[in-house]
Amino acid sequence: MLTGKQKRFLRSKAHHLDPIFQVGKGGVNENMIKQIADALEARELLKVSVLQNFDEDKNVVAQQLAEGTKAEIVQIIGNTIVLYKESVENKQIILP
Repeated sequence: MLTGKQKRFLRSKAHHLDPIFQVGKGGVNENMIKQIADALEARELLKVSVLQNFDEDKNVVAQQLAEGTKAEIVQIIGNTIVLYKESVENKQIILP
């Protein structure tokens, strides 16, 4: 689990990032989870955008993505979910 200090640090790092995945009408599926897991391994920190036409709760989507990719939810702000997972091979972010 991330501490409050670590989450603040990661939020500041994620601030300038653009969402690289979008969750739309189809919702979360296995393929999306695999792609996000691969991207997390490469980047450690990323944003996922939930489109306006998506009806389910964003918190549920964030939970599904976090569980599927074994990542931590750093923040849910508006329609954007910020996820973090420590990389095995490409460790770039040193947490405080």
